[in-house]
Amino acid sequence: MLWVWSDDNTGVKKVEGTEGTVVGVSISEKRGTGKINVGKGYLEKGKGLLGDAHVGTERQVSVLAHEIMKKVAAEGEFSAAPGDFAENITIKGIDNEKMIPGAHLSLGGAELEIVQIGKVIDDSHTFNFHGQVPLVTEGRFCSVVHSGWVSIGDQVRLLNDR
Repeated sequence: MLWVWSDDNTGVKKVEGTEGTVVGVSISEKRGTGKINVGKGYLEKGKGLLGDAHVGTERQVSVLAHEIMKKVAAEGEFSAAPGDFAENITIKGIDNEKMIPGAHLSLGGAELEIVQIGKVIDDSHTFNFHGQVPLVTEGRFCSVVHSGWVSIGDQVRLLNDR
């Protein structure tokens, strides 16, 4: 991989688009709906974001870049907030193209591994917000590899695969 984050003097370069901020932590009680931004949550290894209807599924946590959310909303001439597109975690500042399967995201006290880009829409996944479903093409689906709390304002780092 090309990008690695290092806070020390090891000579490893910090690469643009590999650090950002959590701007939304959202859950829903049932599948097929938008999510409510609750501001913080616990990501449990092997399960997902506790309190969300997708806990324990193969796509434990969904992540959407804030920049994608704003672009889709602007193109549709409507406003959108974290959770409106049914994502669990909304992040700002991480280059979406660098978030590929196998890469890890360190956020708050937790760590996620990106396992899938996008998803197929079928009868069980019909939710849309103003007719838009950016998770289908731009969403990142993750598994929780290290448990921990995540809150709005937490730093996010894109790490190399481990």
